[in-house]
Amino acid sequence: MKEVMRKLCSPLLGMFESGEGEYDYKPSYRTILIVLGLLCLVISLISFIMTFMTGQFAGVIPILLFFLTGVVCEVVGWLGNDRAVARIWKRS
Repeated sequence: MKEVMRKLCSPLLGMFESGEGEYDYKPSYRTILIVLGLLCLVISLISFIMTFMTGQFAGVIPILLFFLTGVVCEVVGWLGNDRAVARIWKRS
């Protein structure tokens, strides 16, 4: 299943997994990335609920920004290799 998801997300993962040379990776980077992605998705959900309840659709921009940030963090955190995680933290 993971390989199917990696193939589906290959355009996104390719941006972070490309490159050569040394990179600095610690397992805690992956954990922090997954937690950050989860927090961004929660903020996006809360913004969506508040926007829907108030009817003020100016909240669409924060919803999209937090949602996209959360999705990228989760995809790289769960499916990316060590280089991708290090690169998202600029450790390569």
